[in-house]
Amino acid sequence: MDLATLIGIVAGFGLVGATIAMGPDPGGFIDIPSVLIVLGGTFAATLICFPFEEFLQAFKAASKTFTSKRTMPEEVVDVMVQIAEISRREGILALERVETNNPLLKKAMQLIADNADPELIHSTVVIEISSMQKRHGINIGVFNKMAALAPAMGMLGTLIGLIQMLSQLSDPSALGPAMAVALITTLYGTILANFIFSPLATKLKSRSTQESMNLSIIFEGAKSILENNNPRLVYEKLSSFLAPSVRKHEEDK
Repeated sequence: MDLATLIGIVAGFGLVGATIAMGPDPGGFIDIPSVLIVLGGTFAATLICFPFEEFLQAFKAASKTFTSKRTMPEEVVDVMVQIAEISRREGILALERVETNNPLLKKAMQLIADNADPELIHSTVVIEISSMQKRHGINIGVFNKMAALAPAMGMLGTLIGLIQMLSQLSDPSALGPAMAVALITTLYGTILANFIFSPLATKLKSRSTQESMNLSIIFEGAKSILENNNPRLVYEKLSSFLAPSVRKHEEDK
């Protein structure tokens, strides 16, 4: 589980909630019609922009930011070095018997076992990264669109509230509460955009960038194994993808 996502959302809403609770009338910040306008309106407008399947897929991808553990590049490098050790000790055909739940890693090992041409491996990784970025780009686009729409829906709710407020000008005592309700929709839209939709879009973009790097490591490792089946040299080449602080020194290997 990615605790940063969960902690950020809980902390953000917690701070806003605590600030509201310290005020004189916390109950005044709860307004069901405002929720319907902002949340319902945002979802409805987003569905106009994207097919229903892409809308659902974006939320499935977002849910993985809470439940799935990030695979760090150094972990992928270690796996490729282990594969190099197996292929050197038992031969490249032994890689066909290695079990893995990662389909891309399985494909890379199959390419190694088939003694594929390095150019084929290069074209494969280009296609894989491109298709993955396109899929992720749609998910990111959905949340970016909702981040833009939520404040707009908040303003729409505010305009509706102001119209209703102006219709009660004959009753000055009702103007204050009516104005407060009118402004709540803007508050809801701002909170949703800045605590949910925009951060999730950024998180998904970060995940996409890291997965692209992991793909590059996998297929570059496959090329290295085919060119020079030496685990130490494979690591030296793949460690170029890593930050200097996480690279293993000779005495650590």
